Amino acid sequence: MKFRTTIVQSGKTTTGIAVPEAVMEALGAGRKPPVRVTIGAYSYRSTVAEHRAGAGVAGGDEVEVDVALDTDKREVAVPAELARALDAEPRARATFDGLSNSNKSWHVLQVTGAKTDETRERRIAKSIATLREGRPR
Repeated sequence: MKFRTTIVQSGKTTTGIAVPEAVMEALGAGRKPPVRVTIGAYSYRSTVAEHRAGAGVAGGDEVEVDVALDTDKREVAVPAELARALDAEPRARATFDGLSNSNKSWHVLQVTGAKTDETRERRIAKSIATLREGRPR
């Protein structure tokens, strides 16, 4: 479903795409449907409206946008060391597997964002302890 719109900018860098109400209704999947968005040659999956840098656009630019409902299953790539730790703790693994993708991503980013092995190991241990207790974070 294609439409033309202007990239909306508020503040210095916050930008977004205003999706017309008719497009939202045509998608028929609620107020924040998962979509695949294409701007020029750049495509991305999202439930939000914009990947400005990858698309090479700025606030005020008028662009043609192609939006399609994204029904593909979304998966979070779990780093090997976190996966091993989860597999060693069945209760933590069960909690992790039941989390939303955003909560899974939070744990993954704690590990992948670590700059040292020591920090990575400490963060994995903290995630495992939290998940073992049945808590998402």
